[in-house]
This record gives sequence, structure tokens and C-alpha cells, in this order.
Amino acid sequence: MKPLSIPRAPAFALIMLTAAAVAGCNSNPVRDVATSLGAGPQVAPTPDFVARSRPATLDYMPIGTPVPERPTPARTAEEIKAAEAELDALRSRNEAAGAAAAEMGKTPPPEPVRLPANTSQQTRQKTNSNRRP
Repeated sequence: MKPLSIPRAPAFALIMLTAAAVAGCNSNPVRDVATSLGAGPQVAPTPDFVARSRPATLDYMPIGTPVPERPTPARTAEEIKAAEAELDALRSRNEAAGAAAAEMGKTPPPEPVRLPANTSQQTRQKTNSNRRP
């Protein structure tokens, strides 16, 4: 009997599909092969400011763990009342300034300019001086 023989093209396709399935979502085997052969995109080095601004590991926060404590403690009831009083005073100052501005804007508009009533100019029509009767 002849050993199991598979044509080359389907065998290559099967190997590529297997590699893609094993690689999962983290890589692109076609791109990786093309890059290793020099035909794919070239990977540029990460700029320094980007490398410094990102953490070394990008792990996700595990589910079910407690949230870390706040950097500042919560305000007490007295601090909240003091902040509310400060905001109320600021609101009353703003309302007073708005009322003063509204009062200044209540000046009546000026009266329209009245032209002198000269009836002779209104009824007179221009005549053509070159016209002969």
C-alpha cells in the first residue's frame, strides 16, 4: 500500500489554517510570514514618550476584586454644608449682578428723528429745464 499522500496546495492551505487557528486573535500569520520574508510592513520602534506613558503590562482588572481606595477621603457632613453655603453665596452674588445688568438695560430706546414738515418740498416736482412747451 502507498503511504498517505496529500497534494501540496491543500496541505499548505491546511497548515496555514491551522497556524491561523493556533495564533488566535493576537497575531496575523500571513503578515508575520510576509514580514519575516521582508515583503510585509516594517515595524517601527515605539517613540520614547509613548513607551514612558504606558504601563509595562496592559493587564485588565480582574472581575470580583474590590475597587482600590480613593486617593482623597469623602467629605464630612459639615464640609458638605460649608460647600453648599459657599455655592449659595456665589449664586446670590451672580443673581444680584444679573439683576443690576438687567436694570441698566431697561433704558427706553431713543425717539426717532423727526424731519421738519416742509410741504412745499414734498409736493414740488422736478421739471426738465430743457423742455419747451
